Amino acid sequence: MRNSDLISALGSCINYCNYCADACLDEDNVAMMRDCIRTDRVCAEVCSSLSQILATNYKNVNGLVEYCISVCEDCLATCEKHDHKHCQDCAEACRKCIKACKAYLA
Repeated sequence: MRNSDLISALGSCINYCNYCADACLDEDNVAMMRDCIRTDRVCAEVCSSLSQILATNYKNVNGLVEYCISVCEDCLATCEKHDHKHCQDCAEACRKCIKACKAYLA
């Protein structure tokens, strides 16, 4: 399936974003992590939607892929601001997802 690499990257991003959002809730200063949690949740949802649509082999997805890149870039930038391992791992998953999305569009 042409979409398998992107679906795999999306799945990884979903998992890391969900883990990061949950781990942020355990940090001492949860208020400081508010933007990270929100961005993680939105990124996971967008990646999940795209993954499900790609699994149907629906052809008109380029706009959603571009939007996914935008949301992953936001999540990457937000998570990179924090030194926590879960944030750094999430940022890396977003980086890989962006790369897979761009490869899909190429």
